[in-house]
Amino acid sequence: MQLTKAEEQVMRYLWNLEKAYLKNILDEFPEPKPATTTIATLLKRVIDKGFVGYHQHGSNREYFPIIKKTEYFSKQVNSIIKDYFNNSASQFASFFTSETNLNLTDLEEIKQLVEQKIKTKKKSK
Repeated sequence: MQLTKAEEQVMRYLWNLEKAYLKNILDEFPEPKPATTTIATLLKRVIDKGFVGYHQHGSNREYFPIIKKTEYFSKQVNSIIKDYFNNSASQFASFFTSETNLNLTDLEEIKQLVEQKIKTKKKSK
């Protein structure tokens, strides 16, 4: 399921905080801060989408993410590869390495990560 930009921002703060009350999430926003009601509406939407749960403490709710950040962004990247790169990871990698401002160090680190993943895959066969 897709999040709007505003919902994703709330999720990013909640992923960083791990658990928080509405006020804690609001405190994360830069000035000018959104209205409390706006954050409450966004929290209700991400709860309805199954991304966030909460514990009731008196009249306050302590929110926590149900979906892990890595799980969400993995699905997003896979969706981009499918929708924009003909479901081809190599087309995505070609675009990524040629159209972003990666320096030599970044490229070397990516190469090492890929080589390590290849070794792991070969061992598991």
